[in-house]
Amino acid sequence: MNQQPTFTIIESIFDKSKEYVDNRIEYFKIKMVDKTASIASSVVAGAALFIFLFLFFILFNIGLSLLIGDLVGRSWAGFLILAVVYAIAGLVIFKGREKWVKAPIINKMIKKFL
Repeated sequence: MNQQPTFTIIESIFDKSKEYVDNRIEYFKIKMVDKTASIASSVVAGAALFIFLFLFFILFNIGLSLLIGDLVGRSWAGFLILAVVYAIAGLVIFKGREKWVKAPIINKMIKKFL
């Protein structure tokens, strides 16, 4: 007679454990979907912003190059001067890429995932 209640208790514990594991799996699935949706929406918003800023940057630089070219008397010189300025800026950013670019991006990605 003692075997029946013990078996029922063990069966109940097993059922509750299985239910707990199933609930935890479902929780992690929902959490992953939420994180994935958050990251995807950030990527889409970032891409849209990048496109608009890129177009602004291109058009602004064309205008600035033409203005510099008018000031120095040769329109091609404005584009050359601006290209040299951006080459110098690119070298400075390249030298500091670990500190200014790589570390902030890694930190932001870790923050998003956690």
